[in-house]
Amino acid sequence: MTRAADIDVRPITEAEFPDWNRAVNIGFLREPTLTEDQLATREPWFVPGRLLGAFDGDRCVATFRSFDQQLTAVGGAAVRADAVTNVTVSPTHRRRGILGRMMERDLAAAKERGDVVATLIAAEYPIYGRYGFGPATTAAEWTIDVPRTGLDPRWSGPDDGGRIDLVDAPDVRKLGPELHDRLRRVQPGAVSRDDLWWQITTGTVQFFHAFVEPHYAVYRSPAGEVEGMVAYTSDDRWGDGKQPLNTAKVKWLMAVSPAAERALWRYLCSIDWITAVRTGWRAPDDLVPHLFPDPRAARITGQANWLWVRILDVVRAMEARTYAGAGSLVLDVVDGGGRYRVEADADGAGACAATTDSADLTITLSDLATLWLGDESAVRLTALGRAVEERAGAARVADALLRTSRRPWCPDVF
Repeated sequence: MTRAADIDVRPITEAEFPDWNRAVNIGFLREPTLTEDQLATREPWFVPGRLLGAFDGDRCVATFRSFDQQLTAVGGAAVRADAVTNVTVSPTHRRRGILGRMMERDLAAAKERGDVVATLIAAEYPIYGRYGFGPATTAAEWTIDVPRTGLDPRWSGPDDGGRIDLVDAPDVRKLGPELHDRLRRVQPGAVSRDDLWWQITTGTVQFFHAFVEPHYAVYRSPAGEVEGMVAYTSDDRWGDGKQPLNTAKVKWLMAVSPAAERALWRYLCSIDWITAVRTGWRAPDDLVPHLFPDPRAARITGQANWLWVRILDVVRAMEARTYAGAGSLVLDVVDGGGRYRVEADADGAGACAATTDSADLTITLSDLATLWLGDESAVRLTALGRAVEERAGAARVADALLRTSRRPWCPDVF
């Protein structure tokens, strides 16, 4: 077995890109060998310095990639993020500290670039807390029993003067980016999407799986403005007596107004032959169940932590977001470089600075990340022993400042 010290961790060259991709596929349990066409579709991934590989001799045995991203903080400000993805270690080289070396190198580079946070979607829970990441958003999936909803089956379109139109992939690539940017500006936890995302979601570029073209529908307001869009597929299931029992599966649905959200879910539940709708991953406090006369028609069939955040610059992160009201709190971030005073005024604007004042609340960097987007409770963390009140009532003060009226949500996987 090669010693850990003899494993070379470094940015890959363009010539090493095929071997690096082979290691990605091995790590994700996919067919190792890539065709020339498959490699060509991944060419946009190659940004010098942002792809790390671990090499045992001339073979790549671990992979790591990061890219520039914008993450929406509470209040709508976009912060610079180092998005981490394609993290693998080949099964022959586990437990040698390779991931730690790659992570340390990438996060140091991100700090040097001036990124405020790092982000990732964790496939497994126990891995990333050791590097200061914490789960900052949660997602849930519902399955809707359409006949049970109590909706009028005679529905023929929105009653607010808007309309639902079917569109094609070119329309999605034209209309989708602007609509998503509108959503991203008001949704804490949302992240930016580049042109490659839209090419993948509409089948122009194919990655790991064969593309199945979905149906696309948009909601237009009474003024004709696109305020919502959905992509969905359906199965082909029939019961006894040739009774259709089809399920619509939502790939993604975005809406920038409650009217658009109501209309698109209503549309999905009105499609002939559809008796169930799987919502895809939504915000944990999504409106879905309560859009129906019988909310129990929508039952949660999946729930998971989703976006993980690692705060790289505590001062800039805390100043980027807004707050629920006026107040002051001194945080001792035990593994995050010191003690900070966070102050918010009556308008919700915040200031943060290093301080030597006595701490009100002691917390780890990973748990601060869970509080930053407003989804977690400091009172709850204290009860779990993951935060310590140095001043009585400090956790309640933290919750009054940091919690949000709606929960953060990241619609994306990356």
